[in-house]
Amino acid sequence: MHYEGNIIRPPSEARSIILQVTVGCSHNRCSFCPTYLGVRFRIKDEKTISDDIRYAARAFPGARRVFITDGDALVIPFERLYAILREINAEIPRLTRIGIYASAKALRRRSLEELRLLKEQKLGIIYYGLESGDDETLKAIDKGTTGNESIKLCRKVKEAGIKLSTTVMIGIAGPERSLVHARATGAVLSAIDPNYVGALVTMVVPGTRLYDDLEAGRFQLPDQRGLLLELREMIASTNLSRGMFMANHASNYLPIKIHSPAQKKAALEMIDDALNGKIPLREEWMRGL
Repeated sequence: MHYEGNIIRPPSEARSIILQVTVGCSHNRCSFCPTYLGVRFRIKDEKTISDDIRYAARAFPGARRVFITDGDALVIPFERLYAILREINAEIPRLTRIGIYASAKALRRRSLEELRLLKEQKLGIIYYGLESGDDETLKAIDKGTTGNESIKLCRKVKEAGIKLSTTVMIGIAGPERSLVHARATGAVLSAIDPNYVGALVTMVVPGTRLYDDLEAGRFQLPDQRGLLLELREMIASTNLSRGMFMANHASNYLPIKIHSPAQKKAALEMIDDALNGKIPLREEWMRGL
């Protein structure tokens, strides 16, 4: 396989074939993200993509899932992306699902009909970095969208019949706006009603603009208690019909994975126990991106 640069994938795609069809991210301006710093976005040439698909078909004949990278590969012009998915299905006929990352820019470009056509080619899940539902926070991190636009874009994904996994960030608004961010994010998540929510604690990485802001005193992370209170407020403000809310990423101090709404009350009680010192938190050395 012809991999270039940093290859990232969601935890749920651990057993998937990872097919890199783009390099970098077409947005690549989020203040917190170190993944594609200095990388110019481009789509790989057709021969390289085809060679990798054929290699994967030979090397992993029993594979059932493929995940397409890099950062927002859904932004590829529709005709070319559709052809790539058709080729994947032709070469790996036992395939049950294709997953992909998508930015707001990519979802703006995809019509409902295009998404439905991609679903027919087994595009089964889209991963979307919501980060926050608070417009002031979104502007501060240069996300390039608003909470209301994310609702519109994500509802289009669900209307097309494609599963949706959204990522949100704990701590990204800083201490002063922490609970505002939590409530606004919960409201947007409730309006979207995604299949999965992944909550990550913000990790400030050297080289990013967020790191520069931290060093200059323009940004501060909430303390450990503040992060737990923010997570609690976000879960309390989020009402899903039957989705999963997961805060079990390695960055989190208190791993939580719940089916909402059935286990929401238990999750809030668990956070309360942690705040009261009844449950130990993850040690700092065990945390990571």
